[in-house]
Formats: sequence, structure tokens, C-alpha cells
Amino acid sequence: MVGAWARLSERWRTWRQAVREFFYGFAAYDVVQHLLEMRAATENLFIAALFGDLIGLPIMPPYYSLRLLPYVVPILETWKRRVLREREFVDEHEYHLHGL
Repeated sequence: MVGAWARLSERWRTWRQAVREFFYGFAAYDVVQHLLEMRAATENLFIAALFGDLIGLPIMPPYYSLRLLPYVVPILETWKRRVLREREFVDEHEYHLHGL
């Protein structure tokens, strides 16, 4: 009898998880993806303003850059790779055909 309750409990848990993932995909997935893209764009702009001289964009005085450098070192290499890679103009734009 204990094994049957355990199996029933496991089925109920997996069913609840499936319903939760369905509603997340239905209601929130697009919003979360959009927010992540906005965060990445804002982060790119912030780091470009502070450390643009690493890629040839002298924007800010180096004093502020040096004060913030210890906090930015972990993401600096990936940022340089992301900013300097070749891409097409339409890579970052999604064209939604709402209503069609």
C-alpha cells in the first residue's frame, strides 16, 4: 500500500510540474526572454561606456573605469567577444507578425 501511495504521489508531482511548465511557457516565457535581451543590451551599453577604450571607444575618463574594474573583470572577456563579433543588422531584431 505504501508503494502505491508513493507512485501516486510521484505521478501527482510530475503532473503538477508539467502544468506549471505549460503555464510558464504560455504566459511568461516570451516576457522573460525579452527581459533577458534588454538586460544584455543595457549591460553592453554600460560596459561600453566604462571600458570602451579596450575596443577603441574612448568615452569615459579612466578614473571611473579603474574604480569599477574589479567588479567587471569576470565578464570582460565575454563582453569583448560579444561586442566584437561580426553580425548582420537583422540578427538582434525579431520581427513579430502580430495579427497575421
